[in-house]
Order: sequence, then C-alpha cells, then structure tokens
Amino acid sequence: MRKYYTRIENIAGNVATLKASHIGYEELAVIQGKWGQSLCQVIRMAGEDIYLQVFSGTRGLSTGDQVSFLGSSMRFNFSDNLFGRIFSGGGEPRDHRSPLAENLVEVGGPAVNPAVRLMPHQMIPTNIPMIDVFNTLVEGQKLPIFSIPGEPYNELLARIALQAEADVIILGGMGLKYDEYLYFKNRLEAGGAMARSILFIHTASDPVVECLLTPDLALTVAENFAVRGKKVLVLLTDMTNFSNALKEIAITMEQIPSNRGYPGDLYSQLAARYEKAVVFENGGSVTIMAVTTMPGDDVTHPVPDNTGYITEGQFYLKGGYIEPFGSLSRLKQLVNGKTRDDHRAIMDGCIQLYAKCRESREKRAMGFEMSPWDVKLLNYGEAFENRIMDLSVNINLFDALNLSWNILAEFFEPRETGIRSSLCETFWPQRN
Repeated sequence: MRKYYTRIENIAGNVATLKASHIGYEELAVIQGKWGQSLCQVIRMAGEDIYLQVFSGTRGLSTGDQVSFLGSSMRFNFSDNLFGRIFSGGGEPRDHRSPLAENLVEVGGPAVNPAVRLMPHQMIPTNIPMIDVFNTLVEGQKLPIFSIPGEPYNELLARIALQAEADVIILGGMGLKYDEYLYFKNRLEAGGAMARSILFIHTASDPVVECLLTPDLALTVAENFAVRGKKVLVLLTDMTNFSNALKEIAITMEQIPSNRGYPGDLYSQLAARYEKAVVFENGGSVTIMAVTTMPGDDVTHPVPDNTGYITEGQFYLKGGYIEPFGSLSRLKQLVNGKTRDDHRAIMDGCIQLYAKCRESREKRAMGFEMSPWDVKLLNYGEAFENRIMDLSVNINLFDALNLSWNILAEFFEPRETGIRSSLCETFWPQRN
C-alpha cells in the first residue's frame, strides 16, 4: 500500500525537502500539485530528511502538496525497439513516437565486477589517421576528448559514430543547443547509421536533473546490449555540462562546495559513469568517448583534472586538430603491435620529426637562419598537418601507414627518419 506525505518542509530551486522513512536512494516519487503530477527522484538522504529533485521544476508546487514514493528507482525500456529512436534526458520520446513501457530495466547501478572483465585487446577503426595510427581507440576503453568551446568536437564525435566499427551507437547529449541536436540527428540519418543508433538528448532548456540522467540512461542501455554480445560505442557530450548540473544541484542543497564550487564527490560521480566501460568474455563490450570542454583552455579545471585520473588517456582537440603531443591512448600498445609490423615505428618516427619541425618553426619565428635540415622539417610538417592531421582525412589504417611512408620519402632519406633499416627496406616507397 502506497504511503502519502502531505507536508513538504522546504522548496529551493528544483529541490523539495520533506521528512520520510523507509525510503531508498534514487527512489522515484510523485508530487501532486495544483497543475498536475510532477515526477521527482531522491538525490540525498540525511536521516529522515529526504531531498527530491523535481524533474519538471518546482513552479506551481506548494508545501502542502501530496507526495508519494513509488518504491523503485528509475526504470527504462530495453529492447531492439530502441534502435532509431530519440529520447529526452528523462527517457521520454523526443521523436513524437510512442513511449516504450515493456521490458523495463533499472537505470544506473554499480559498474561491472572487475573479476569478470577482460583486458581490452581489440582495435576500433575510425578511419581518422590521428586516432588509428597515433592514438588507437581500443574496444572497452574510456577516453575523453579535451577541448575548448568552439572546436569541432561534435563534428568529430559524429564522424566517429558514422565510421567506427561498432554494432550499436548510443549518443548522450547534455546541455546541447537545439541546432547541435539537429546536427547529430541529420548526420546519423544522412550517413545511414540511425538504424543502429539510439539518442538520449538533453537540451539547454530542459530540466537540469535530466542532464544528470542522460549518461545513466545511455550507459544502462549500453550495458544491456553488451551483455547480449553487442559491441557498443557510447558517445557523451559534454561532461562539463553534466558536472555543472551537479554543481547547480549541490548549491541548491547548500552543500559545502569544493574546488571552484563543484561538489566534493565530483570525482566519484564522474568515475561512476566512466567505469561502465567494459569487455565481456562473450564478445560484448562498452567503449566510452566523452567530450570534456575546458573553460579558458585550463586543463587544471576540476572537470578535466578529475577526468584525467579516471580515464585511460585523452584526446586534445586544438586548432581543429587532434594535438599529437597532448593526446594519449594508454591502451594503444595493446593493439598497435598486432596491426602491421611498421605501425609503432611510423607512430614514433613521424611524431619525433614533427616535434623537430615545431622546434624549427620556433627558430624561424625568432629570426634564426634556416639550415637545409630545417627546411626539410618545415616542409614535412606542413605536409603532415595537411595530409594526416587534418580531421577531414578519411582513410583506413593501412592506407594511412602507407601515406605516412610516402610523406617521409618526399622529404627525407631513410637514414634521416630514425626508423630501423629493416623496416625501411620493407616499406620505403620505391621511386621510378
């Protein structure tokens, strides 16, 4: 029998507080206001003090409204009927199609027990050379994209969604502008990937609590598909908006702020989502790529700073490029030695020469005279940026490796590259 409470102690922002007993964390509740019912969720418990985050906001609610708890946390449909669908951050259909109310599974929950996980060992091709060759994406990896606002990070995510070898693509958008939402929708439809995609979209005008639910919904669905043996790629944008939603709610509840006003459990909240990345023994997996925008290009900002301790590397998106010196995939060594014999040598050799090109550019900017070696490096660096680093380049791994050899051969002799002679004898392009 459902118990009703008729006294709300306090309403602040979108949070309502009351006293109740035998209530569970993240349990759902309904407030019956004068304008209808409002769904809410328990977000904090302090003895009998229960804090409810109201999904649709507290406008129109009063302290005398009736509250009833539903006895369970949020649940969402899991079935093949999800493919091609678009939902809000609260799980409601955004595509004007019917809601799905059968085969409900609990949203959230703990990450998979490490004892049943496999070590990531399989490359995910993306046809983006700066990823495939130099910082390989590995199945089951959790990898953020660090960027500043204005960089084409959403365009990069859309390309990965279209080109990555995955059975299921799940997009979780948090705080998106409406045109950004339409961009993802139109790109996936035009690229023919919508049939294997599921979108959870929270826009900037939606209730803030739905921003917190968006990654949980996306990852819950991803886990269930992975258990069925599917290779799932989860794309999240933007985790800074997610963290700002956490901060907004923490301020409303008058929690003691930590660094720059963020709640003290920011690390735990981020880790609870990123640790959903997993490889199962039956072949299923969840791979997570998540955008983290850095205010003021500050990598010491709490969100990227905490993220770096959780994830297995990062991509830095800067100036329209995936920056080769700040980017790192810590799991790339598990796969790039299995692709082709020259993969690691090309990866190291090309970046070392590009680093020397950067030094020559600094010397030129300070007015030093350029030697013939400096000229070689400068010409090589320009070709490398235009033909490898440019995000519009769309070629597979082996073509990218061959192209890298061709660029080296245009400007250097084999002995100048630092690549061992046995590989140069095998892969160095033969000139007619």
